[in-house]
Amino acid sequence: MTDHTPISQDDINAAVWAACDTFRGTVDSSIYKDYVLTMLFLKYLSDVWQDHYDQYKKQYGDNQALIEEMLKNERFVLPPTASFYALHAKRHEPGNGERIDKALHAIEDANIGKLRDVFQDISFNSNKLGDEQQKNDILRHLLEDFVKPELNLRPSRVGQLDIIGNAYEFLIKNFASTSGKKAGEFYTPPEVSTLMARLMDPKEGDEIGDPTCGSGSLLMKCGRLIRERYGSRKYALFGQEAIGSTWALAKMNMFLHGEDNHPSSPTPPSRWRNGASKAPTRTNSAASAAACRRAPRATTLSSCIWSRP
Repeated sequence: MTDHTPISQDDINAAVWAACDTFRGTVDSSIYKDYVLTMLFLKYLSDVWQDHYDQYKKQYGDNQALIEEMLKNERFVLPPTASFYALHAKRHEPGNGERIDKALHAIEDANIGKLRDVFQDISFNSNKLGDEQQKNDILRHLLEDFVKPELNLRPSRVGQLDIIGNAYEFLIKNFASTSGKKAGEFYTPPEVSTLMARLMDPKEGDEIGDPTCGSGSLLMKCGRLIRERYGSRKYALFGQEAIGSTWALAKMNMFLHGEDNHPSSPTPPSRWRNGASKAPTRTNSAASAAACRRAPRATTLSSCIWSRP
């Protein structure tokens, strides 16, 4: 956990893909992708929190009250019992699935404005992972996979937030390659989403919508273009997704790419309120191209701090 050896994108990609070995031959990839992607998100939150805690500890010494106050201003608040390392410490005890679920719900409650319902459709205590003994063993191995030095995701070691986001998208791409037709529910090849984003030609101040957003790649590409061209974060991203696990995947994908600096809104752009499949205008132009991929979905995700009605 204290290893600060520099790491490359390929190293992290290889390590997270190797973590999938815990499930292979036992659980189908269409099922275990949600567990691996969620564990990567939890591990990143925990490593960032621990990294910043250590920095505050070095700066403020034994003034625990001040350290705790500083931590309240973190991007994500992490309850002590909900950290990856607290779960890892108890991995040999019965009840790994229940403990992980409780940890995720505690994190959601502590960050309700950003993570409301994100973990609603994933349960590590599910019988999809086998009987109680098999499930406990699988999750113990998963926790051990993610504690390896290669997956030390502290900012002081990793440096760029995009390295983690890129690893997340690497996993999505690899899961898509094994999912056949189902991949269309959550994955658009990056070459396609990059081309579509350029065709949309997003501008500073735009509201950009995708009524079938999948993992959110097109929305992120549009946001990135605006930042690169204008050096600005004055834009809003809106999306819809009906499949709960894909919706959660998109939210985590956004956060891991640093795409969370917009005001929260429970409603889609005004032009969507009478039907997301209406002919789009300038401000939701990405929606028209995205709608060609799949039929419109019903669940609203708005302004990166998205919500499900």
